Amino acid sequence: MIKSMTGFGSAAGENEDYKVTVELKAVNQRFLEVAFHAPRQMAVFEDKMRRCIRQTAARGKVDVFINYIDKREQVASIHVDKALAQAYHASLDELSDFLHLARPDDVMQVASYPDVLQVVENTDLEGFEPLLMDTLQKALTGFDAMRQAEGENIGRDFLVHLAALEKGVAALKELAPEIVQAYRERLQKTLEELLSAQDIDETRIIQETAIYADKVNYTEEVVRLGSHFQQFRAILADADEPIGRKLDFLIQEMNRETNTIASKANSSKAAQLVVDMKSEIEKLREQVQNIE
Repeated sequence: MIKSMTGFGSAAGENEDYKVTVELKAVNQRFLEVAFHAPRQMAVFEDKMRRCIRQTAARGKVDVFINYIDKREQVASIHVDKALAQAYHASLDELSDFLHLARPDDVMQVASYPDVLQVVENTDLEGFEPLLMDTLQKALTGFDAMRQAEGENIGRDFLVHLAALEKGVAALKELAPEIVQAYRERLQKTLEELLSAQDIDETRIIQETAIYADKVNYTEEVVRLGSHFQQFRAILADADEPIGRKLDFLIQEMNRETNTIASKANSSKAAQLVVDMKSEIEKLREQVQNIE
C-alpha cells in the first residue's frame, strides 16, 4: 500500500522501575534519516531503535523524542579529585607566600573549589531496554497507521490526475486529423489567393499535406503516454514496497512525451491541451514527493 513520508506517532510505557514516552515525527526527504532527541543514557539503545524504525520507514526525516523517569532509589557516590585538590592547595600556598596572607588550612575551603568533589550517579538502566523497545513499537504502530491513511488519500488524488491526463490524451487523438485538415485548407486558400483555380496542382497539395501530417504526427508520443498511465496505475495497485522513485521516473517520462507533443503539434488547441496536461503532471510530481 502507498505510504506517506509524513507522519506522527506517540506512546507511553511504564513498569515498576521506569516510565518512558516516545514520539516520532517524520517529514519528506529523499533518503531515510533518523535523528534522536533523548538523554545521553539512551545512546546505547540508538542502534537497535534505528534498525526497528527502518523496518517501518524507508524514506523521510524521522525525529525521535524520548523522555524517561527512573523510579528506582538512586545510589550516588562522591569522587574526590585528590590531584586537583593538591594542586589547588599548592597554588594557594604559593599565592599566600607572594601576598603575605594566611594559608588556607580549612579543608572545606579547598573542597568548595570547582571539580574537587564530583557527584557520581548510577546511570545503569538495567531492565530498561524491553520497556523502551515495546513503547517504541507502539509509537511506530500509530506512526505507520497515519502514514498509510495519508498514503490512501494521496493514491486517490493520483487517480484523479491520471483520469484528467487520459482525457487530455483522448482529446489530442481526436484533434490530430483536424490539425492536418486545417493545414490543407490554409494551404489551398493561400494558393487560391496567389494563383487562379486552374493553376492549382492538387497533387502538390496532397504531397505537402502528407509531409506536414508526418511532421506533426504525435501518435508515438500518445501511445507511450498511454503506456506510462497503465504502468502508473499498475504500480499503485501493487504497492507492496516503496514506489516513490518508480513513479517519479514515470512522471519524468510523461513530461518528456508531453513536451515533444507540444513541439510537434502546430495548433493552438493542442497547445492548450498540453498546458493543461503539464499542470496535471506537475500535480502528480508534487504528490509523489510525499510518498515513500
